[in-house]
Amino acid sequence: MSAVVNQEKFLVREMEDGDLKRVISIERNSYQFPWSQKIFLDCMAAGYRCRVVLSDGKVAGYCIVAYATCEVHILNICVGPEYRKGGCARQLIENEISKAVESNLREIYLEVRVSNMAAINLYKGLGFKKVGLRKDYYPAESGREDAYVYRLLLKSFVQGVSNLNLY
Repeated sequence: MSAVVNQEKFLVREMEDGDLKRVISIERNSYQFPWSQKIFLDCMAAGYRCRVVLSDGKVAGYCIVAYATCEVHILNICVGPEYRKGGCARQLIENEISKAVESNLREIYLEVRVSNMAAINLYKGLGFKKVGLRKDYYPAESGREDAYVYRLLLKSFVQGVSNLNLY
């Protein structure tokens, strides 16, 4: 008897107004201090890259990204609890890496709560390196929580190296 491997593929596409109800539901079910609907609407209106990942046609997660002159900043990435550890977050980040490389950008930055080991392990596995600490960055039940700053250098991607083991 052989094991069955789930070969499910995810679809990443632009966030649409009709996705907001589900996106906000995921946000509220995932964070003690969630973004408001207005913040998501402002990000969409400002032209940030707002993406959702679909699993079986349903919004499973989302990613909000800001572009600057030569860098990308992942502002918010979240996957619904029922889809976690299934590859959705990885798919969203890999999509942003590909877009950044296509756009000839040099690096991707993000912040992550120091207590969020699942996300930290994902980022490390994708080649991100810890480059800093932001004290008291996130609101927390007991006051504030620090954030690590992670960076992924894209130079190797631009030169055609196809793996994620960078610097």
